[in-house]
Amino acid sequence: MKWSEIPRDAKAYMLYHTIIAPQLIVWTLLPLYMMYSGYSVLEVGAFFTAVNIIAIPLTYLLGRAFNKWDIKKGLMVIDALDGIAYVLYGFAKGTIAPIMLFAGRTVEKLSTVLYPLYRAYEQIIYPEDKYKEIFAWHLRLPEIARLVTFPILGYLFGYVFPKPEHYRLAFIFFGLLSIATMTYIWLFLPSVGKEERITPKDFTFKAGEFKLLLTFEALLTLAWALAPEIVLINYVVFVLKNTIFEVTLIACASSIASIIGTYASERVPKGKSFQAIGVGMFLSALYALIMTLSPPFWLALVAYVIESFGDTFWFPFYRSWQFSLVPKERASEFHAAISSYNRLIGLITPFVAGALASVHATLPYAASLVLFLMAGVMFWVLAQRGEKPHASPI
Repeated sequence: MKWSEIPRDAKAYMLYHTIIAPQLIVWTLLPLYMMYSGYSVLEVGAFFTAVNIIAIPLTYLLGRAFNKWDIKKGLMVIDALDGIAYVLYGFAKGTIAPIMLFAGRTVEKLSTVLYPLYRAYEQIIYPEDKYKEIFAWHLRLPEIARLVTFPILGYLFGYVFPKPEHYRLAFIFFGLLSIATMTYIWLFLPSVGKEERITPKDFTFKAGEFKLLLTFEALLTLAWALAPEIVLINYVVFVLKNTIFEVTLIACASSIASIIGTYASERVPKGKSFQAIGVGMFLSALYALIMTLSPPFWLALVAYVIESFGDTFWFPFYRSWQFSLVPKERASEFHAAISSYNRLIGLITPFVAGALASVHATLPYAASLVLFLMAGVMFWVLAQRGEKPHASPI
């Protein structure tokens, strides 16, 4: 699908995600800042788990609330909360540092409670018959932005401004940028109030497909959650003795792989969605296997390239299939419920990941490998039985 063929409103939404992509460096800076400040990988994992517990009950309730109002306002709230959180990180110094870190992370976690609104907005604003093609662009553009900005930011924070006080200033800077992104949402993204997006349809599921969706969500959530970025940072910076620059190099190589994956997904023949998802699962298992073996930096980079390509390759097929099961009038409520379900599964995984990494730096990847293999076995069994997602439009 050519860029010129994408509707204007969809383009504006994609460009919003492209603009905010460089700010995601904060997700790397925060755990690294904490580790540089004396926290162990186990303590960082415990910290993230403690905040996770606080946010759990709010997910479904907020999803229902914004199902009745303009989702655009919810997107602005996400950016506002993130901005406040980043500024709080910037004041995490001295005796009040633990309080500011916990307060900032709690506020940021509240913004993630609203993340289902992204899915609901996408389902509404993207043409229903072009989900797969548009999601390829949706994934591609932010990855290009990361590819351009992350090496620069990684070099600056790895070699030019590597001290904790520099990181605190960066947190404040990125927090203030949220003012600009909120302005962009207000000016350029269309409103999608309830009356604009309800199209009555029968809300039906085929039992086998719904079970597949839930089981697959559970396995993927656990597999990825057990090897979060704190594990990669701990391995690259504190085991291999590198800096955040090398971490961003892995992120950039992953972005290139993701971009290639978007083009590869566009060339999958219609009716091969199930096989594409299976290939993605195999590549994810291969990535986990390589990382389990405590590879040198260059091989770790290759592993993450494999994982990113596989993840991006199958994602449009999986998301399109998921959307085919959900009527638009229940979009934010359903996705909030799924998000709550995933959040419950991943409740203590940061602590578990930190605990595993404290035993051996790459042990979390071994746990992920087992889960990816379980997903692969599940897909093999389903393929043998011929139970494929026939309801998928792709």
